Amino acid sequence: MTSSPQSPPESPPTRITLIRHGESTVTVNRVIGGVRTCSGLSDLGRQQAERLAERLNVGGELQPDVLLSSDFARAIETAQIIQPALGDTVNAGPFEQWPDFGEHDPGPDIDGMTFRAYVDKFGTPDWSGDPHVEIFPGGETTAVFHERVVRGLRELRSRFAGKHVVVACHGGVVNAAFRSLLGLPGTGSFELQALNTSVTQFVAPAGTSPSWRLARYNDAAHLAGLPEATPRRDENP
Repeated sequence: MTSSPQSPPESPPTRITLIRHGESTVTVNRVIGGVRTCSGLSDLGRQQAERLAERLNVGGELQPDVLLSSDFARAIETAQIIQPALGDTVNAGPFEQWPDFGEHDPGPDIDGMTFRAYVDKFGTPDWSGDPHVEIFPGGETTAVFHERVVRGLRELRSRFAGKHVVVACHGGVVNAAFRSLLGLPGTGSFELQALNTSVTQFVAPAGTSPSWRLARYNDAAHLAGLPEATPRRDENP
């Protein structure tokens, strides 16, 4: 009697969980804070990240294989706060910082400029228009920013196939990933407003299929009871 050959075990899907950083000090101070001038989280931003850590620690809902962050101070600080709640696998040592998952780069001349000074000099930016327009003189266009994020996503899927990767990143990165992975227009048509420390997750089947499924978006239930934002700094002299 011959036994029928067993089917090989099914490979696990690849999961990418994007966590937007907590509220940043540059946002409170009304400053365009790129990687050069980012100064980390505000007091509320740290509370938000701690709330998320408490939620993840109690529920054990993520348990990733890998933790990454962008190279911005606000994303790094967020990742540091939530890391102990993500399980033993990612607590073994320092996490990698991937510049591809950094926020839209305003360039060296704009980085650190107040929003008021920017609007006075250049006018209010139109984020819904041509993605190739240089909104930040000397910085990235929306098209270049999205290309960078997509490059990072491809590298992540190739390097960590079949793994669950948590990335502490930015609202713009969540927006770019949402549009790219779901095959949606690069700009316009709709607006996304990822909340601070919100959780967004995409799942891709094993193999080479380009398809992705949105598992959850903008999950921020842990923020209940916290202030919506810190009052913005008064820029009047």
